[in-house]
Amino acid sequence: MATAERPVPVEELLPPVGRRRTRIGLVAGGLGAYWPQFPGLLPQLRESARYVAERIGALDAEVTDVGFISDAEEGAAAAERLRRADCDLIVLFLTTYLTSSMVLPIARRSHTPVLVVDLQPTERMDHATFDTGAWLAYCGQCPVPEVGNVFRRAGIPFRSVSGWLRQESAWRRIEQWIRAAHVRAALRHARHGLMGHLYPGMLDVSTDLTLLPTAFGSHVEMLEFDDLRHRVEKVTDAETRERVALARRLFTVDESVADEDFAWGASVSVALDRLVEDFGLDTLAYYHRGLDGELHERLGAGMILGASLLTARGIPAAGEYELRTSVAQLASQSVGAGGSFTEIQALDFEAGVVEMGHDGPGHLAVSARDPLLRGLGVYHGKRGWGVSVEFDVRHGPVTLLGLGQDADGGLSFVTADGAVVPGPHLEIGNTTSRVDFGRDPGEWVDAWSATGVGHHWSLALGHHAADFRAAASLLGIEHRDV
Repeated sequence: MATAERPVPVEELLPPVGRRRTRIGLVAGGLGAYWPQFPGLLPQLRESARYVAERIGALDAEVTDVGFISDAEEGAAAAERLRRADCDLIVLFLTTYLTSSMVLPIARRSHTPVLVVDLQPTERMDHATFDTGAWLAYCGQCPVPEVGNVFRRAGIPFRSVSGWLRQESAWRRIEQWIRAAHVRAALRHARHGLMGHLYPGMLDVSTDLTLLPTAFGSHVEMLEFDDLRHRVEKVTDAETRERVALARRLFTVDESVADEDFAWGASVSVALDRLVEDFGLDTLAYYHRGLDGELHERLGAGMILGASLLTARGIPAAGEYELRTSVAQLASQSVGAGGSFTEIQALDFEAGVVEMGHDGPGHLAVSARDPLLRGLGVYHGKRGWGVSVEFDVRHGPVTLLGLGQDADGGLSFVTADGAVVPGPHLEIGNTTSRVDFGRDPGEWVDAWSATGVGHHWSLALGHHAADFRAAASLLGIEHRDV
């Protein structure tokens, strides 16, 4: 078995793709009637607003801060500025009491999810020394029920975080909403490549191509395998050798890998990079059956290496034409958790685990060791042969994220938090994991399958079900957790 060279961070060999940054709108406010009555109040509230702006600005996002509003007219002006900014989330900081008329236009005109935040200056008031002006700096909670009522009557989803200014647990909740905004941003502007055709008979994989544009704003680009063939024909021998050399730095290459198959997978990989660049793709789902070793069959069979490298760069790729799973992988990628193409392999009732994995592309970021390239003479259930990726998933907490679909066409995020634990793995060119969900594995499969999740999903590192629940709220879809 040939081993990889001295480990080099994947991100150095495969620089992540750049995308439009998540945009966060920020506005703070309070009731202007207080300012002449209590001259020291507004400076104190503005200082709190500056702290919030600094904390939000330190997060991984592009922030549009429209400042401090004191009446309904200023609220309307802020709403217009935020509308033009095309934000993915607006954070509304209630520094003290304000009227709901000041903030309703911000939610209505921007057509953007709003997070209401009220953070009083410290843990508690000093009751013995406080006068009315000092108390008013602590009553940002006072208008929260009012705003919640008005939002509900206006048909606007309501979200809030209440706490005190430097309360880290409150900031963790705020940061969770920012991570959710990353998911909304990615899906709103994503271009999903769909190449080939359905795996015959997999009815659950079929997705109405109007659904993603209407639900998220995404674009679905229909591709032919001839689009890939045309680009493979232009790959030079030098480019193929360079891609083989890169793969040897990233993977351990098993003796079962034939040089000819390795070179073919490398050529397809170079062509896939060009396909993604030419069509501006953020994800790719693909499948082609082929016939008797003809060129299109060889293209479909040669995808695994290149699709894995794309996934490692932040362009998730999924086989079997699994558009909804490539979307789930992009959502997982957006919270910095990887996201590898996954299905159920078997159940181990003695160990109490669900064995998961998939042949085809895997996300190198979730690998517990140097990923392996294995040569396969047959892809089970598929035509063709060639090079496949094999590794076991890093031990520790993981989250499954699937994109379910209901009878009315509505989409849902389906999640489960578990833990990958050690144990035996098959050595058949698959990404594999043994996931403990803390319950009988058969019961877990029954509960998971009842959600409408479909055959495949994304497996991501860390526990992120709460992040995806928040993202579902921002996207206006259901969330189901098992």
